[in-house]
Amino acid sequence: MNATTPQINLVVLRSPDIERAATFYRALGLALTRHAHGTGPQHYAAEVAGMVFEIYPQTAKSLPTTGTRIGFKVEAVDEVVRRLTEIGAEVITPPADSEWGRRAAVKDLDGHTVELVTPKTMA
Repeated sequence: MNATTPQINLVVLRSPDIERAATFYRALGLALTRHAHGTGPQHYAAEVAGMVFEIYPQTAKSLPTTGTRIGFKVEAVDEVVRRLTEIGAEVITPPADSEWGRRAAVKDLDGHTVELVTPKTMA
């Protein structure tokens, strides 16, 4: 990595129901744990490849994050999509082969678009 190249190290989503959101992201495969920092709100966090992924409660003072599109590399797109639809996720784009590998897109239980891909090198 070039010293001047920024790297993403934090992604925070806001949810009106962090328990429901945690159910989705655990089914995706994230090892979420409950946290609170100082007087801040209870939230969920997981470390993913050196990046922290967090789910914070959405409040009247916080803007919704549902316009945010996120993506994850997974070992088996078809299997992950099956698990996610079993808990109520909406499939936007069913699993299909693409130039990036096997790919799908779903909406999480709050409406965030989540892209899933199994790169050709993993398949």
